[in-house]
Amino acid sequence: MSSTTLSIIIPCFNEAENIGAVISEVLEKSEAIGAKIIVVDDGSDDGTSEAANSVSSDRLTVITHPNRAGKSAALRTGVLAADTIWIGTMDGDGQDNPDDLVRMSKEIDLGSVGEVGLVGGVRQNRTDGGSRKWASRAANNLRKSLLKDDCPDTACGLKMMPRDLFLAMPFFDALHRYFPAWTKHFGFEARYVPVTNRPRASGVSKYSNIGRAAAGFFDLMGVLWLMRRTHVPAPFLLLRPEGTR
Repeated sequence: MSSTTLSIIIPCFNEAENIGAVISEVLEKSEAIGAKIIVVDDGSDDGTSEAANSVSSDRLTVITHPNRAGKSAALRTGVLAADTIWIGTMDGDGQDNPDDLVRMSKEIDLGSVGEVGLVGGVRQNRTDGGSRKWASRAANNLRKSLLKDDCPDTACGLKMMPRDLFLAMPFFDALHRYFPAWTKHFGFEARYVPVTNRPRASGVSKYSNIGRAAAGFFDLMGVLWLMRRTHVPAPFLLLRPEGTR
């Protein structure tokens, strides 16, 4: 592990108009905690990688997927490239405020792993349209009723967790929507912090309500199946301080 204890992973797809400003803002606002920035371009065809690489910093790494593989795969690529104890995640469209991620880091000790396995953001002023808010609320209610994860906003891109905890989770395409459920399943505490949600400066969302709902139902059934068959934690979970679960 490096002396830096936090890597901020930014997955993005076709965000050439936004990613340069996002990176610059994250570098500035995370300088005090010395976070590394890992941008993963998930097969964009609009010059996103070029825009990301135009920002010069020894704290920045840009990785490019040759083809689109999805947000969870992009996050996994970034986490595998990280060499820090903790990882933070945020979206590359500019809607997430890195000030919130820095504030979330104060909920944990970046130099170690204890009882808290996840710090998640809860958007207070959603800028999405009404239909998308309704779809998100319905999906949240169904997920919480079945998985009992007690997460108020699993779709928020702002999250922090130990790198090893992420890698202990079974990987599948929609894993990023189930970080809170797996965190609780492995016996860690999750904390949730109010965060802001800014409007996009440019570009459009990559998801539709119908597509998300159809895929989300089958993902949820798959997660229920996996959890019923995943009982043994990864070895690092057994090394946590005595008295924690």
